[in-house]
Amino acid sequence: MMTLVIMAAGMGSRYGGLKQIDPVGRHGEFILDYSVYDAVKAGFEKVVFIIKKENLDVFRETVGKRLEKVIPVAYAFQEIDQVPEGVQVPEGRTKPWGTAHAVWSCRDLVDGPFAVINADDFYGREAFTLLHDFFLHIPDDTSRYHFCMAGYLLKNTLTENGHVARGVCTADHGYLTSVTERTKIQRNHGQTQFYEEGRDWMDIDENSIVSMNCWGFTPDLFREIEQQMQAFFADSTVGLAKKEFFLPSVVQELMDSRKCDVKVMDTPAKWYGVTYHEDKEKIVAFIEQMIEEGVYPENLWNEKGE
Repeated sequence: MMTLVIMAAGMGSRYGGLKQIDPVGRHGEFILDYSVYDAVKAGFEKVVFIIKKENLDVFRETVGKRLEKVIPVAYAFQEIDQVPEGVQVPEGRTKPWGTAHAVWSCRDLVDGPFAVINADDFYGREAFTLLHDFFLHIPDDTSRYHFCMAGYLLKNTLTENGHVARGVCTADHGYLTSVTERTKIQRNHGQTQFYEEGRDWMDIDENSIVSMNCWGFTPDLFREIEQQMQAFFADSTVGLAKKEFFLPSVVQELMDSRKCDVKVMDTPAKWYGVTYHEDKEKIVAFIEQMIEEGVYPENLWNEKGE
């Protein structure tokens, strides 16, 4: 069974609310509704939402009750104290441990190939088709894990309303060789730049391939995340009060140790999302355009995904 895992535990501090369930469609649909619709079209058979436990009721009453008619839905909780056995959570920590920790939290709900996406990003139907088809033709070689990633052009993933976080990638013959998490990328005076602590703003090629956290994995990843998480907590240099455990960093470690390869599947799609409240206007206009062009029905789930 191919599963779509949707990371929706963030409260959206820059956005100013629970942005994952802020309507963008004509009939109250959220961005994640369109992702699930596209994933169902592509052939995915189950959805797992990673959320905060306190948001379960609101997710069930909004997202859950309409999606459950179309595809099986499950919920995983990303909690700060959900860590490997023997790990001590430091005092003063107020938020969960990042995207790798989020994915690890759904380990008991996934039993086959799975895709991982963000709840508040619009990826385009092509990305889900590429991920699904990769799983159908996964290599037989068992000497390493075979993962995949949808790659987007950086220039197609920026917002005019502030900085964004992206995994900046390099590839060789279609396979990922490095992914570096840049937490602040934006256009400054016409130049695309990223901020690095201690080095100020530095230029970056806007034609760079970036990760939008649109990945394809096998369940082997959960065991590897747990092992790396134990090392993360054991590292006295990390500074655990604020440090995050990023999914791209886990993938990079696996590539460096030759335990996995990652097929990069380029997509020309333009990113739409709601990093900031001001971004909403553009995604609403884009959805309207897609409805007019017949890509999506006006009332998404009344059509039962058909």
